[in-house]
Amino acid sequence: METLLVFTHLPDAASAQALAANLIESRVAACVNILAPCRSVYRWQGKIEIAEEVPLLIKTTAERYAALERAIRTQHPYELPEIVAVPLSKGLPAYVDWVAEETRENPEN
Repeated sequence: METLLVFTHLPDAASAQALAANLIESRVAACVNILAPCRSVYRWQGKIEIAEEVPLLIKTTAERYAALERAIRTQHPYELPEIVAVPLSKGLPAYVDWVAEETRENPEN
């Protein structure tokens, strides 16, 4: 099963914490790291913006990516949230297995 590292950014710590908890609760993510705030510079609607944001590193599987993306889009306060995924080519086998187990839709089966 392919493991993914997904990135998104939230406008503040409270929204980052709420999203992280919901992703874990719904089993679309095995782990979410909430990082220290960073400064993002980007163009939005023709204007250069500078914003402080809270990055999230989300571990999931390719099988659960679509559900994860839907959950982020539903709960994210931005009109167009950054949601990008990078496949992991290597990883500690026990950790990769744990990610797969924690993101199973029906863990009892």
